[in-house]
Amino acid sequence: MSRGADGGAEPPPSVTIVLPCYNEQDHVVKEVERICAAMDASEYDYELIAIDDASTDDTLARLREVEPLFEHVQVIAFGHNGGAGTVRRIGTQRARGEFVVWTDADMTYPNECIPELVSSLADDPAADQVVGARRQEKGRHRLLRVPTKWLIRKIAERLTNTRIPDLNSGLRVFRREVSLPYLRLLPPGFSCVTTLTLAFLSNQHQVRYVPIDYYKRSGNSKFHFIRDAYRYILQVLRMVMYFNPLKVLMPLALWLLGIGVLKFGYDMVREPLYIPNNTVMLFMTGLIIASLALLADLIVRSRNGS
Repeated sequence: MSRGADGGAEPPPSVTIVLPCYNEQDHVVKEVERICAAMDASEYDYELIAIDDASTDDTLARLREVEPLFEHVQVIAFGHNGGAGTVRRIGTQRARGEFVVWTDADMTYPNECIPELVSSLADDPAADQVVGARRQEKGRHRLLRVPTKWLIRKIAERLTNTRIPDLNSGLRVFRREVSLPYLRLLPPGFSCVTTLTLAFLSNQHQVRYVPIDYYKRSGNSKFHFIRDAYRYILQVLRMVMYFNPLKVLMPLALWLLGIGVLKFGYDMVREPLYIPNNTVMLFMTGLIIASLALLADLIVRSRNGS
């Protein structure tokens, strides 16, 4: 714990900004300067935790050079690459602020708007998270990313019964105390932001969305379309299964049972007293999935103390 000038314990800041940094040597200093300038001009006390995720360039050296120049900046260096999700989880665990901000160091997000997002959350006691919803998509593979993200977002909306303007925005502010039970669920990669959104929505925490601009990134993208899209889809299904497995499994079970009933009726008309193997398989598969859904739901309710 830091000490004040009189030797007493320094009061914690109200805002903690977690900034993952991986191979951002050409612009990481500009990003730190931009964030600090916006926060210095605001009404909020803050700390900026810049975490170098074992960069292979001079990112850590640049951060160490400017760390003494900014009193609110704390630089942490990882010994090996843990991924953006690991950085954000550890940064949030170490945060001292009531409000935690996640953003990126690649110049894509309007980090000068961080004080506005914090104010939006602080002024609304009913909300637990405010997400910067991007107005447009940038980056590589745009023609593939846009429809893929739209489809995954619609699946997430269907499974959570909530409209989600931006499922995986990297700029957001949330109440630290509310997030703590969900940090252990964060995967190490990019889908950590999706995980936090779904965790909040699945547990009836109010999430607000504020439109923001989104710019072309500086440097090289770390996003791999096929690998990360696959993990993204799996994480959406995993999170909904974790909180509400009936949403995923029961519709499939009912469809199979319904088709089995229709197939059974058709079989009885075509050849009475004879039930083909495929009809039996439809029934059995539907019953097994329905049983798994009920068992998973029981486990979820037991875990939540319901």
